[in-house]
Amino acid sequence: MITLTPAAIAKAKEISDGEGLGHYNIRLQVKGGGCSGMQNDIYFEDLPPTDMDEIFEHDGIKLIVDPLSLSYVDGAEIDFVSKDYTSGFKVSNPNITAQCRCGQSYSA
Repeated sequence: MITLTPAAIAKAKEISDGEGLGHYNIRLQVKGGGCSGMQNDIYFEDLPPTDMDEIFEHDGIKLIVDPLSLSYVDGAEIDFVSKDYTSGFKVSNPNITAQCRCGQSYSA
């Protein structure tokens, strides 16, 4: 299970409505990269989910996750944070075993 905070839900709807996307489908994908090995990629998904994808619905938002990515982020929470001069979606992942100093990549 992956959860979205109220702040993440509100921001996703704000972005989708502002861009005129016409949907609230978001994909969370884990990709190789960074100094610790893995990075999260979150984006609005225009393609329909596959039969293998897991879908987590939160207040109209459909969060789509492929099975391999889910094995790394199961139990995570997605929040939207705004701090100092940066803002963005933040994935709090209980499966992380090591993380790089900048916090952009991890291993699990």
